[in-house]
Amino acid sequence: MPRPRAATFLREATTALAAAGVPSPRVDAELLLAHVLHTGRSEVRRLAVLDAPVPDAAATAFAGLLARRVAREPLQHLTGSAPFRHLELAVGPGVFVPRPETETVAQVAIDEASRLVAERHVGPVVVDLCTGSGAIALAVAHEVPDARVHAVELDAAAHAWAARNTAGSCVHLVRGDARTALHELDGTVDVVVSNPPYVPPDAVPRDPEVARHDPAVALYGLGPDGLEVPRGVTAAAARLLRPGGLYVMEHAEVQAAAARAMVDASGAFTPAATRTDLSARPRMVVARRTAALVEH
Repeated sequence: MPRPRAATFLREATTALAAAGVPSPRVDAELLLAHVLHTGRSEVRRLAVLDAPVPDAAATAFAGLLARRVAREPLQHLTGSAPFRHLELAVGPGVFVPRPETETVAQVAIDEASRLVAERHVGPVVVDLCTGSGAIALAVAHEVPDARVHAVELDAAAHAWAARNTAGSCVHLVRGDARTALHELDGTVDVVVSNPPYVPPDAVPRDPEVARHDPAVALYGLGPDGLEVPRGVTAAAARLLRPGGLYVMEHAEVQAAAARAMVDASGAFTPAATRTDLSARPRMVVARRTAALVEH
């Protein structure tokens, strides 16, 4: 019996994934085949051009993963990893899969930390609240080696993934409540960055990968507007930051005005501004810590 061939596998897999509504069927098919072959996507494309045979064991593994992806299990859960900027992070059930739009949030923190290194010639202190997989904290530590990076995560499952990802790095990981953690750093932090839960309770995500597989604790921000957790994170940022320190927090596209109002209402920051992601969507609020609380 002839062995299955790469071009046929990819063609049939792409058709099945497209029929299931997967947004990037060809890419996902290539990445799944690369995963079972323990190689890169470019090599899979080369094998497809050659229509090379696929080993039986790899073909069986591919078929199993394809069925799970057709059922809309996240690709990152199937491969066990997710790219984030220049990193590959271990992810799986129990932790929020980092998204490309969060890379722009990390960029703001990285730019500020880099500026401080250039100006002060000393490592800035950066805190990542609600770190999840550790994505933002690790990106800052990787791209600004002089930074002293702390990361906080409360959920046990997510913390376990963050611990796996930060092992061997310089990131100081704490399991704790973002609202109360790291009191020893109060008033000394240069940058607080966060991608907290912020989805309102009635805004169920459309994508099955998110709605069925991302943990609810990482999605829903509580309160009628989804900003109850972000309010606690904002209060923690006000406590942790030194005067002039930068706060950046991700939010939903529809929450831009509410997020600015939330930060301004704290009385601890300069007037908040909204910044956009790479698709020009309003996705983060940015403000600097004032020297003293502003009376309202």
